[in-house]
Amino acid sequence: MSPINRLFFCCCLILATKGFGQSIALYEQHNGRFDYTAIGNTLNIVENGALLDCSILSGSTAELNLSSGQIVEAAYLYWAGSGTGDFEVNLNSTPIMPERTFSYALDSNRVFFAAFTDVTDLVQNFGNGLYSLSDLEQIDISEDYCSTGTNFAGWAIVIIYQDDSFPLNQINVYDGLEAVPEAITIELSNLNVMDVVGAKIGFIAWEGDSSLAVNESLRMNGFLLSNPPLNPETNAFNGTNSFTWGTDLYNMDIDFYSIENNISPGDTSAVIDLTSGQDFVMINTIITVLNSQLPDATISIDTVQGGDACGDRDLEITYTVYNLNCTDALPLGTPIAFY
Repeated sequence: MSPINRLFFCCCLILATKGFGQSIALYEQHNGRFDYTAIGNTLNIVENGALLDCSILSGSTAELNLSSGQIVEAAYLYWAGSGTGDFEVNLNSTPIMPERTFSYALDSNRVFFAAFTDVTDLVQNFGNGLYSLSDLEQIDISEDYCSTGTNFAGWAIVIIYQDDSFPLNQINVYDGLEAVPEAITIELSNLNVMDVVGAKIGFIAWEGDSSLAVNESLRMNGFLLSNPPLNPETNAFNGTNSFTWGTDLYNMDIDFYSIENNISPGDTSAVIDLTSGQDFVMINTIITVLNSQLPDATISIDTVQGGDACGDRDLEITYTVYNLNCTDALPLGTPIAFY
């Protein structure tokens, strides 16, 4: 084990003994003519279970196929598995180290990890084609995991892309690591809903089982979400991929749902409720796509002259007004103030 991995092991062990996960929180926001897709794959050869094969592959592939004229704005790689973690992997033969890591302890014997790296440059340079994640090897398939059907590994890339034909959207990427059973509530903040047409929410989740559907539900603002037959109301996290309609994404999910009927114009937050009476599910990433048109005026002071002498109240200030994180023009004559 490398010194870096030993460091992560110790950190994860500390978290495990305290039973901590990491709350889902806003990571990044993109405003413009954007949408998102996600690719990825499991490393399980079958869905895990007490009497099934516990073998885990060290790599797998997935294909990105954006249309002509669609430009990658950002790409975020997540990978996860059972155990304290493998934080040295390769994506298309490029060595990848995590920028952030997450861990969750189900009990004193079973710890799980997830990791994140911004791979925007790699995806922009490589473009469409087959993506291969490899060397994800330090996955724990010992008796504690295999006998309880909690051994797994997988990876996913969230890709935000621009298309001039899209409406002005706000895309929020939230991440952390929270889990059920039995119930969790996640509040999504920093929303700005102007129009509900085309609104959707996506999830990257780990360790869900298609064979377990005991009191399993996924709600947004109290409304039950489903996408039958792929994701029924009673089994949202069941090893599926909503982008490919795949049903063999063993013990991980890359799914999205329409939420046109679950939010209202003017909303600035939303509440996600997940319940499970048996299936162990970890939520790693949530993505919202909402129609939004807003300016985002910010001001920076460049230089200040004067005010050197005591009582000098005459200042000459050079400042710049920005409108960077926006999907609408900043109106002329917008008043500004310094405090």
